[in-house]
Amino acid sequence: MKTKTIVFATLALLALVVSACGVAPAVNGSSAPNRTLSVAGSGTANLVPDIAYIYLGVHTELPSASEAVQANNAQTQQMIDALTNFGIDAKDIRTTNFSIYPFDKYDPLTGTPTGEKYYSVDNTVYVTIRDLSKLGGLLDTVVTAGANTVNSIQFDVADKDSALKQARADALADAKSKAEELSSVAGVSLGEIQTITFVDNQPYPLYDGRGGGGGGDSEAAAVPIAPGQLTFVVTVNVTYEIK
Repeated sequence: MKTKTIVFATLALLALVVSACGVAPAVNGSSAPNRTLSVAGSGTANLVPDIAYIYLGVHTELPSASEAVQANNAQTQQMIDALTNFGIDAKDIRTTNFSIYPFDKYDPLTGTPTGEKYYSVDNTVYVTIRDLSKLGGLLDTVVTAGANTVNSIQFDVADKDSALKQARADALADAKSKAEELSSVAGVSLGEIQTITFVDNQPYPLYDGRGGGGGGDSEAAAVPIAPGQLTFVVTVNVTYEIK
């Protein structure tokens, strides 16, 4: 009797295993993959910049670390004073770098070390200019005051939200138009939107260079700067279900 019970239990277990194996393919076969169509659309906004950001600084090299720091501090303060006297608000002047490091002097002809140790000191400030009509005069003023590094003028638009909003709408409309065109050619119909992603991209015009530093011709003309026009580009990627 005991032997019959064990055999019956074993058969029941085998039946459950076979049943489970038979159900799995039916579940997998019932989920057909969705057919989709992915398109990209773009929209643009052309705006005239009304604000600029610029890195200004003082670079000093002397054989004594303390003398290099002292000279750099004095020259940097002259530059900052020139900025504030020009009308730049203190909140628009921010120190972004102060560094000091030693380096060996090399003979410019032979390229061999001279045995002299020098120290390089850099102090850089990030300045926001809110009146672009004064940008050229500002650059001339700070160079005359002692700034000898001028890097990366970046132009921007202070309030561009509404323009970018319209550019996104144009990009989405462009994507829809392309999707309708492609679906018509392919002989399918568009379904619901599955995914939407977008990227805002703005190329910045840059100005890189070095000023003379330590003085200059006070009667020199203002540095010519042309902000031009900024083109903001919005790219939208849309995936539609197709039927």
